[in-house]
Amino acid sequence: MPEISRFLGIIIQMFIDDHNPPHFHAVYNEFEAEIIIHESHLLNGNLPPQILRKVLYWADLHRDELMQNWENLRAQKPIFKIKPLEGK
Repeated sequence: MPEISRFLGIIIQMFIDDHNPPHFHAVYNEFEAEIIIHESHLLNGNLPPQILRKVLYWADLHRDELMQNWENLRAQKPIFKIKPLEGK
């Protein structure tokens, strides 16, 4: 499971065989959600509201990096870690 970031107990992942639209997975305890990168909104699953807000905020800050990782996965190139959300 390619982990690209981890903050506040939230694990952010992307998978090589995932479907479109471009998205990432956010895992928090027993919750998991898929977040669309371009629009920073929930595609599937659920997270507690305060955690979802933090994930969406982080995604807005790192949209370009998330898209680069998505494109790298599609091209079977290495992905890179993205800076975690700090102090929020």
